[in-house]
Amino acid sequence: MKKMLKLVSAVAGLIIASNALADANHAKVSINFPTASASGALYAVGAAITHLWDEKIDYVSASSQASAGGIDNLNQVAEGEAQVSIAISSNCYQALNGTDSFEGFAYPDLKVIAGLYFNPNQVVVTGKSGIKSLEDVTGKHFAVASAGSSVYGECQNHFEAAGLKFPDDINAEYITFTDAADMLQNNTIDGAWLMSGVPTSAVTQALSSGSRLIPIEDEILETLKGKFPWYAAYTIPAGTYPGQNNDVKTTAIKMVMFCRGDLDEQTVYDLTKTFWNNIKELGQAQSNLRGLDPKNAVKDIANLPLHSGAEKFYKEIGVL
Repeated sequence: MKKMLKLVSAVAGLIIASNALADANHAKVSINFPTASASGALYAVGAAITHLWDEKIDYVSASSQASAGGIDNLNQVAEGEAQVSIAISSNCYQALNGTDSFEGFAYPDLKVIAGLYFNPNQVVVTGKSGIKSLEDVTGKHFAVASAGSSVYGECQNHFEAAGLKFPDDINAEYITFTDAADMLQNNTIDGAWLMSGVPTSAVTQALSSGSRLIPIEDEILETLKGKFPWYAAYTIPAGTYPGQNNDVKTTAIKMVMFCRGDLDEQTVYDLTKTFWNNIKELGQAQSNLRGLDPKNAVKDIANLPLHSGAEKFYKEIGVL
């Protein structure tokens, strides 16, 4: 019996040693992970993910940094300044195919690690504005964010789907939603557009002072889906914000964690596996990651290509 126990112990030791040796034999990999503004939720999400990888994967040295957001993140990855990042799937699609903001600068080697959480569109209007639908924004003083930004693109897509000539039919204000929330509170604008996970503090601030969310109707969603592969239906549940007594239907785009295609398969497999094997802990640390399920990781990602390392993991767990 003692000999058997010694044998089992020795075999276990060899297995552990061989796993450690496999890691030791892998060349060191540095992962630079740009996120967004240091005050935003995405910065904290990136920090949590890179801390996990840095701690759990022996050969990986991972760190996050502040950035100008999704478009900047995609450019940094394309130029080799970063290896992994996060952006909405629409921007990833545009970067992959060289359209819109990326016209003439396609990055065909972009690969997906995982689809994450939805980033819903939130349209906030003041009580006195009389706005009940996107069509009603015609002629109104409305914050559409800075030209060329992701939010500006959302405004353009949605208002055009609603039949407006954008931005000509709107008295447009080109400001951030943080500034817009103050103006909503002071009733100096009629409405504003935000794209962010729910709940978000700026919307809470606005709705605490008498503003409200308006829905984006199914007809507009279907028009959008006919032109763009990345839109999905989303419902902001009643009670998410102060004074929000009913569910609010809107549209959303999934956030995608993507990487350079030249990262080797084993590294991306280990990044993917470590992320999903620790998703409960990540969700406890960051609410945006709470409740994520690998079964949904390849859904609603605008048909973007998976990295072979991520694909290997999803096949292993039966998602593909």
